[in-house]
Amino acid sequence: MAKRIYGYCRISTPKQSIDRQIRNILKDYPDAIIYQEEFTGTKLDRPKWNALMRQIRPNDTIVFDSVSRMSRDSEEGFKVYEKLFSDGVNLVYLKEPHINTETYRKALETGVPLTGTDVDYILEGVNKYLMCLAKEQIKIAFNQSEKEVTDLRQRTREGIETARRNGKQIGAVKGRKLTTKKSVVAKEIIKTHCKSFGGTLSDAETMKLAGVTRNTYYKYKRELMGK
Repeated sequence: MAKRIYGYCRISTPKQSIDRQIRNILKDYPDAIIYQEEFTGTKLDRPKWNALMRQIRPNDTIVFDSVSRMSRDSEEGFKVYEKLFSDGVNLVYLKEPHINTETYRKALETGVPLTGTDVDYILEGVNKYLMCLAKEQIKIAFNQSEKEVTDLRQRTREGIETARRNGKQIGAVKGRKLTTKKSVVAKEIIKTHCKSFGGTLSDAETMKLAGVTRNTYYKYKRELMGK
């Protein structure tokens, strides 16, 4: 079976765009099969990730835009890294190439050659140190990723608290409709093309044309009907 290349992309909030990650991966790996996950947490109990794990085979490659896309939990992320490494899966991190499994593998294989003398006791210690150093670099990358998300959450909480103390409204006001450029465009498409408003398209066809989810589509439709 031919070696396969996969790209795994993940965003954790609706405000993020997954397109940048996909572009970065396909730029260097145009044949990559993309698995994308949206609006998930830090754990690895993710449907698309689990589906990828069922497909992956030895000598296959998984490409990530950064280590944080694989996991922001350092302990869990490192365990998965070691498991995939031991299974013969190649891991590539575009923003942290120093922890790619190929780099790690070379660090383990390219040790100081032994001499067959008592000096080997020292050289074996050096080789073990180099191996530990390589592992430490990987752990540092995962730890840094976890720290970044923790710091971001802390800054967000502090920002919300500061705004609240200054009397600013936090979140949407109950009963008030939130209007965005995307919602205006989608509603115009619905009003123009949906059969319910004199158009020629079914709900399913209009939904696809508007590029919105089913729930959002019917929400906009109800608002246009004044319900």
